[in-house]
Amino acid sequence: MAEKSRSRNKRLQLKDFKVDALLEITHTINSNCTVDVLLDLYRRILEKDLGIEKLVLYAHQGKWHAILQFGVEGDPPDVEDTAAFQSTSGMTFGLARGGTESFDVVIPVTNDDIPIAYILVGDKEEDKVGTSPVIKHMKFIQTITNVVLVAIQNKRLAEENLRQARISKELELAAEMQSLLVPNSLPQDEHFDVSAVYKPHQQVGGDYYDFIELKDGRVMFCTADVSGKGVSAAFLMSNFQAYLMAIFKYMDLGLQEVVHNLNERVMSSAMGEKYITLFIGTFDRTTRKLNYINCGHNPPVLIHPNGQAEQLSLGSIGLGMFEEIPRIQEGQLTLDPGSMVICYTDGLVEQENSAQEEFGIERLTSLGREHINANAELVNVHILKSFNDFRGDEPFVDDTALLTCKFL
Repeated sequence: MAEKSRSRNKRLQLKDFKVDALLEITHTINSNCTVDVLLDLYRRILEKDLGIEKLVLYAHQGKWHAILQFGVEGDPPDVEDTAAFQSTSGMTFGLARGGTESFDVVIPVTNDDIPIAYILVGDKEEDKVGTSPVIKHMKFIQTITNVVLVAIQNKRLAEENLRQARISKELELAAEMQSLLVPNSLPQDEHFDVSAVYKPHQQVGGDYYDFIELKDGRVMFCTADVSGKGVSAAFLMSNFQAYLMAIFKYMDLGLQEVVHNLNERVMSSAMGEKYITLFIGTFDRTTRKLNYINCGHNPPVLIHPNGQAEQLSLGSIGLGMFEEIPRIQEGQLTLDPGSMVICYTDGLVEQENSAQEEFGIERLTSLGREHINANAELVNVHILKSFNDFRGDEPFVDDTALLTCKFL
């Protein structure tokens, strides 16, 4: 009778221990602990309290990867195929640092009938006497592993959701910031007829254009494109635009000095990780002189009133490619009334159709010639219609910015 009573008390104590262990795990999960803390608790319960001598816990992270191990000498290998875990009588594999390791039982852990973990457990060879704790506590091991693994999955999912929410917010702020880079209005008067369109490939792009009137009666117009996309590209372009505006507002520099200053700024901001291509021009409406420098940008197309066309390609390498720009060529032209300059970024001319043909600068030039007598806004409408008809169902390859300037 006394023996039965001791056995019953022992069973009750074990049951109480298991309940307490599950409660401790639950409280730890609810305390928003780290994955490492949760795995440390799991290990303590199995190794110290239940007497499990060696264990490897595999979870799926692209491959089946060992996220916890104890009682083994080397590093368990990643496993590609779940067939390796199908033996219920055990498993033997080579360790990454030499030697082999054998396990008595492979315990699958499922959630909604989908395997989420495999537990490899065993006794050390010299201790295989009597009832193994592995066999004795197999169901409990399976239960607490399920609880721990689901908690880890939920935690990682929550962290990923938070990360995505942060990225979404960053993109939203960057998009708002980027919208401030381009002008709200462009001149349409007796001197200039200017129109622009911008279609970002992603939520945040790296293209920029501007057209501003200077104090001395000239105007400055430009298009620019930063290498790379996303938030970092938008911040770099924002910094670039602010500095460009400051140069023309507070300094009296020639275009070549402007380009050297901008190159220093881009190098300082991007640390050689990104660069910016830029076309920048100034037009004096009194002398009708156009001065320009093309810093590695797609060459704008100049359409003369008589239909002749040329590309504005003189200039230098892109900004931020080298600490010092080795050579700059500055272009100078006299524009007749009615001349039109079409500035754009590479997303326009490099767009491919289903036959993998590019839209190309020749097609853009032809459209400019065809619509030389239309106003700038209508020119852009015709270009974008032709562009979309050409693209068809093909996805956009890059941001597309288009700035059309008519000098009347």
